[in-house]
Amino acid sequence: MRAAYSSGSAFVGARVRQARTRVLRSVLAATSLMLTVATVEGVAQERTKIARVGYLGQAPAASFAPRVDALRAGLLDLGYIEGRNLILDFRWADERAQLPQLAEELIRAGSEVIFAPSSAETAAALVATNTVPVVFGAHADPVGVKHVRSLAEPGGNATGMTMLLTDMVAKQLEVLKEALPTAKRFGVLYASAAPSHVPALAAAESAARQLGVELERLPVQAQSDLERAFADMALRRIDGFMVLATPLTLNGRNLISNLAIKHGLPSVFGAKDNVLAGGLMSYAPDAHALTRPCSVVYRQNPKGG
Repeated sequence: MRAAYSSGSAFVGARVRQARTRVLRSVLAATSLMLTVATVEGVAQERTKIARVGYLGQAPAASFAPRVDALRAGLLDLGYIEGRNLILDFRWADERAQLPQLAEELIRAGSEVIFAPSSAETAAALVATNTVPVVFGAHADPVGVKHVRSLAEPGGNATGMTMLLTDMVAKQLEVLKEALPTAKRFGVLYASAAPSHVPALAAAESAARQLGVELERLPVQAQSDLERAFADMALRRIDGFMVLATPLTLNGRNLISNLAIKHGLPSVFGAKDNVLAGGLMSYAPDAHALTRPCSVVYRQNPKGG
């Protein structure tokens, strides 16, 4: 009996061990499943994290619609879709003086990156923050206005794409001179409030000396100043004029083209948009092509800083 009992005890013990093994396996399997589900959920949460990108521009918004579309396309290339994992938060300034306040609004709203189309918006955003990344889309001269340390090593919290306006203006004047070989006096129409006008004018005057032409400055602060500027060109017997690319001259492109036709003045622009509105010619990079790659900065530094 003792032997039988021992045998039975061994049999019962084996069954208990088998049961315990099955339970342990079940627990391990359940734990593994829970960990797998948790991992999948974690990945899903990471993928569905809502990115918030602020866009700071100058009204009217319709003028920048193609560039906004280019930015959206670039973000889409990276997997960011509005309504799913992306919020594009827009602020449009009716006047340039509103830009710093609107930049602050974007930061308070939680923007992880601020997109600035030009030097004016970049300047306002950099006043509002020194930690949130500021990405410019077609800056005229980020080094010349000291928004970055250098093109190779921007430093600070600003980076993006530049149209190298100070290099472009020389070529623009050259093209205008080729079209008007007997011309002696050119006008340069520019937004006096744009930070980029200082280095751009210096480059334009240097180019004018090399071409043997006089350069007359025509500063404007608003579209309401444009008719006066064209009246000045008529009084000064301007042979043709160039326009420095800024949001003001972009927004006023229809009026500028109409006034140029009215006064019979040939023109060269720093943006293709002005030619599409009726201007004579332009020599400039594609601002839309410059805007699209700016979305890459968000992926590189999604949390700012």
